[in-house]
Amino acid sequence: MKTTKRFTALALSSALVLTTATACASGPYPRESGPIHYTDSARVVSSTPIYEETNRPSRECWREQTGYRTEPGGRSYGGALLGGIVGGVVGHQFGKGSGRDAATAAGAMIGAITGDNIDNRDRSRQVRPVEEEERCRTVDHWTRRITGYNVIYRYQGTDYSTFMPYDPGATVRLNVNISVVDH
Repeated sequence: MKTTKRFTALALSSALVLTTATACASGPYPRESGPIHYTDSARVVSSTPIYEETNRPSRECWREQTGYRTEPGGRSYGGALLGGIVGGVVGHQFGKGSGRDAATAAGAMIGAITGDNIDNRDRSRQVRPVEEEERCRTVDHWTRRITGYNVIYRYQGTDYSTFMPYDPGATVRLNVNISVVDH
């Protein structure tokens, strides 16, 4: 029994020494078999929206008068008739014999012309469109939409940039991977 106790004590102490030696050989940090992965956050320095502009032009048309034609308004012949009578009466007062007939005829003509001009001077002329033409133009309809954001963030004192489909706010979440580079 004594031998069994010694053997058990020897086995336990050997196991303890072996475990301690293995732990000391690996150092103060746990030994990883591959790269280390974890998430961290970084402060956003700037976030600039990126726009896409599109144009949907349309055609607008209208009809426009391209020329005008003026036509005289309706004429009145009452002024010429009345002027001829008054001019003939006044002309008849001058001259004797065949001179009186000539003065009456001249007064009737001058009176008819003067009466016609006075009666028709305020008659307006009618203006009418000659023809219409179709005129068209192209009108632009521009729209803008945000397609994403150019983001600059600072991680451990170094600035990095990336494109994101949304505005990240004050911080961004990062996936960090650490591995040893073999030479």
